[in-house]
Amino acid sequence: MLKNWINIFIYQLRHNKLFSILNILGLSIGIAGLIFATLYWNDEYSYDKWNPEKDKTFIVMNNVGKGNIFATNSAITAPLLKSSTPYVENYCYFTDYYSKETIQYNGKTEIVDKIFSAQKSFFSFFPYQFKYGNPNTVLQEPQSIVFSEETAFKFFKNENPVGKQVKYDDRTYIVRGVYKIPGKSVVMPDVVTNTIEESLERNKDHWGFNYGLVLKLKKKSDAPLAKKALDEIFLEKNYKRQARNEGMTLELFIKTYGEPLKTIVVPFENSRLHNESYPFPEGTGSLQFLRILMGLSIVILLLSIVNYINLATANAIKRAKEVGVRKIIGATKRQIVLQFVFETALTMLFALLLALVIVEVSLPFYNQFLNKELVLAGSQFYLQLVVIFILVIIVSGVFPAVYISNFEVLNVLKGNYSHSKNGLWLRNTMLVLQFSIAVFFIIGSIVVYQQVQFMVEKDLGFNGSQLMNISFREQKDKGQFERYESIKQELKKIQGVEAVSAAAFSIGSDWSSRGGLHYKNNPEVIIQQLGSDFGMLEMLGVKLLKGRFLTDKLVSDTISNVLLNEVAAKTMNEKNPVDKIIDWQGEKYKVVGVVKNFHCSGLDKEISPMIFFHINAQKWTQRNIESITVKVSPRNMDQTIATLKNFWAKNVDAEYPFEYSFVDKNFARTYKKYEDQRNLFALLNVVVILIAVFGLFALASFSMERRLKEIAIRKTLGAETNILLKELSKQYVIFCIIGFLIGIVPAYLLLQKWLKNFPFRIDITLLPFFLAFVSLLFLTLTIVLAKAYQVTKVDVLKYLKYE
Repeated sequence: MLKNWINIFIYQLRHNKLFSILNILGLSIGIAGLIFATLYWNDEYSYDKWNPEKDKTFIVMNNVGKGNIFATNSAITAPLLKSSTPYVENYCYFTDYYSKETIQYNGKTEIVDKIFSAQKSFFSFFPYQFKYGNPNTVLQEPQSIVFSEETAFKFFKNENPVGKQVKYDDRTYIVRGVYKIPGKSVVMPDVVTNTIEESLERNKDHWGFNYGLVLKLKKKSDAPLAKKALDEIFLEKNYKRQARNEGMTLELFIKTYGEPLKTIVVPFENSRLHNESYPFPEGTGSLQFLRILMGLSIVILLLSIVNYINLATANAIKRAKEVGVRKIIGATKRQIVLQFVFETALTMLFALLLALVIVEVSLPFYNQFLNKELVLAGSQFYLQLVVIFILVIIVSGVFPAVYISNFEVLNVLKGNYSHSKNGLWLRNTMLVLQFSIAVFFIIGSIVVYQQVQFMVEKDLGFNGSQLMNISFREQKDKGQFERYESIKQELKKIQGVEAVSAAAFSIGSDWSSRGGLHYKNNPEVIIQQLGSDFGMLEMLGVKLLKGRFLTDKLVSDTISNVLLNEVAAKTMNEKNPVDKIIDWQGEKYKVVGVVKNFHCSGLDKEISPMIFFHINAQKWTQRNIESITVKVSPRNMDQTIATLKNFWAKNVDAEYPFEYSFVDKNFARTYKKYEDQRNLFALLNVVVILIAVFGLFALASFSMERRLKEIAIRKTLGAETNILLKELSKQYVIFCIIGFLIGIVPAYLLLQKWLKNFPFRIDITLLPFFLAFVSLLFLTLTIVLAKAYQVTKVDVLKYLKYE
């Protein structure tokens, strides 16, 4: 029996090549899309699955109000929490960024990209596999350093490096261990040090938010208690103390400066997909993008299955007599169902194999698109593949099989089956569903394109086209600002350099420093702190609205004078804040100017209240000069850059490579992920339209082949071709309109939800809906009229000779 089924299947493939190709190709595209989404899903959810400590580990962050979430913490909170409560088993402070520095060993210098600093308890939270050294002691001693296996090989080859000395950050460190990271993690450093201990000691009595913090609790259920205890610590030890210093009651202090912060305790497991701020340097994934990708992939697979069912039922009319004969000779309904499900399984197998080929060929481009390193491997993936295979067979195979098995023997053997309307309503419903999905994708592609173009073309409030940010590495025992001042004078002498400045911030960077600003009795304003040298705002082309810029002609501009942006001025409830005194960083400052709002860190974020001050006005900003900004002439720019590179290597830093980026291109990276979403939607739109074309062609073929005798009679009675074409295409135009009307509702609602991610966004107009309708109607008429014209050329005698 099985051999007979296989022979019948091969026969059908050979005699229905077009339908077979459309079936397999449509399904393979749908399955390939779901495989891509599954690989991405698995990768995002694979982070730290290997970590046995993940269930009891929690990340501590702080909500300071008005939508401001600080991923960092003060050095004082965790020790107080551990000493005052029984919930905490251990804690670990760490830097929320990687450093990029040179490390020297035995005359060899290597640049290491991901240098991470954490407390000695780090490896109890992240139990990497250690090739050399004891993870419990490797960070116990000062100036200890631990290498990843790959980085250790660069310096020491296959030697055991424990006990060897290396030079890093102008200090000598002793190698204590070599580790291997078992799997994907939110912390994947090349090197780990304990230099953070010095900083924690300096700030042990300070409440500034500077460090990432994780807690290991004795019980998972203790998380709410730990959160409550941290809130109470901040209120009792900090807020009440500040109130006493101000000579206020706690109630008055809260009324004046706002509610105390609220701690956020986030479970470590799957925290990479946390939507708020995040302290780990590997960054977060996008849960929304992940859901969009998975949802769209499922929709496309569903569309492929609908297309397959339409094609299968359209082809069923040609096999009606086969089923009738088999029933006459004794085949049961169950046997017929099993045969057609078996044929579906074979078709699915071919489609799955083709889908795997498509994925394997396209995977490098997909990885480049998502900045991933996905591979077709893993026990979890193969299990999911089997589940997808079985589900697709069940969903797409059972209905056509049952439908075909219900053919009435007498009707099909008499040749009257083509007049049966059994199942027609369901096929038409599926066609409407295909139209609706196609409409959704067309509208989505247009709206996403419009939003991304709006971001690309929007006035950012600054001009960074000729501004180079040159990496400026700190050197121990040398003042960063003093070094910059001397370099600045030399850079100005280079031909092609028009201006030089520096800042403790970088346009397009996620890094920012925030603090509280007070004015009169207004509530505290959380403000973005942007320290720079004179001339930085002028170089950026930021417009001055009121007052003046900071200038080197006034000593007070380096000490106590500041500028604000429009948002900051507005939150002060002061129409003209120029010459007003504000309280910031515990000191009094005078506002000398207000600048126009400009985007600093991306168009997917609101413009924050900003305060601009000279680098020397705050000590911490002098240490944070990580780049020098140079404005270069557009003439002979390549020659200017080459001269800068040569000067840098000779006079500034011979060990570290000359690295630079243009400010405008750096900012453009902030919306690259949305450009990726635009490209993804465009690609999926092409796939959906292609599959919808298959489905429309299938149903049009099925419907018109059922009406061949009717067409022959009409032609005999003198019907003209244009009348026949109108009659044959009319129902598809109606289905197109119904599908359009159904599809626009979810399209509008979901796209409105997507646009809410952007503080600066377009309004959805009628244009995307009009273009979607016109393009879908054009597509429908092109396919249907082409098929209709073909059937109007029917040989009348062939279909009427027995009448």
